[in-house]
Amino acid sequence: MNPADPPLTDTMRRIEDAFTDGERPRAEPSVDAIRAAEALLFAGGEPIAAKALGEKLGPAVDVAAVLMKLKADYAERGVQLVETGAGWRFQSAPDLASLFTETREAPKRLPKATMETLAVISYHQPVTRAEIEDIRGVSLSRGAMELLMEIGWIRPRGRRRTPGRPLTFGTTDTFLSHFGLASLDALPGKDDLKALGLLDPRAAAQLDVPRPSEDAAADEEPLSGGDDAASFFVDHLGEDE
Repeated sequence: MNPADPPLTDTMRRIEDAFTDGERPRAEPSVDAIRAAEALLFAGGEPIAAKALGEKLGPAVDVAAVLMKLKADYAERGVQLVETGAGWRFQSAPDLASLFTETREAPKRLPKATMETLAVISYHQPVTRAEIEDIRGVSLSRGAMELLMEIGWIRPRGRRRTPGRPLTFGTTDTFLSHFGLASLDALPGKDDLKALGLLDPRAAAQLDVPRPSEDAAADEEPLSGGDDAASFFVDHLGEDE
């Protein structure tokens, strides 16, 4: 299991919470249910949410148990079942990544300022443009935000209930999927960053690594449907300047 993976009990609870009717199926999954889920996950091409999978399998199937069974069955194989922000999918095992180095297109390296902006948004969301500038200590270029929007890693989340009603920003399911994160809870904490050599031990004692949330902040008003699109961001960015 990846060290960043949440405990299986938490994962199962999150899957069950996806069913809005409040009823949690408890029947043991049959071989047919496991095979059907396996086929759907392999053939789908895109991550499948637990709720969508449950709609395919039927109300009598314990989706959490099916997913955990498949995750365990494939744990030591060439492909593994993983959870991303958009749902569940099969992907190649991390230790086999070298097999694909010749066929993968090298990703374009993002500018340092853009990566710093992404890091601030990731850990401090919901966060406004002014708050990003205050944390980084420099003015934020419009290009950095537009690039992250174009890639699909950030999105406008809402507006602060403060004078000027500035936009707040957060990360997307595409961001979680790209970095192999099941949820925002899987972002590296202070100890993880120190272990990876990304945090100076001398500065760590005085540094607070915040834990972001998908939930709206107390002073944040969510955007209405469609207003979180990239076109909305481009058209309205100047309003917060």
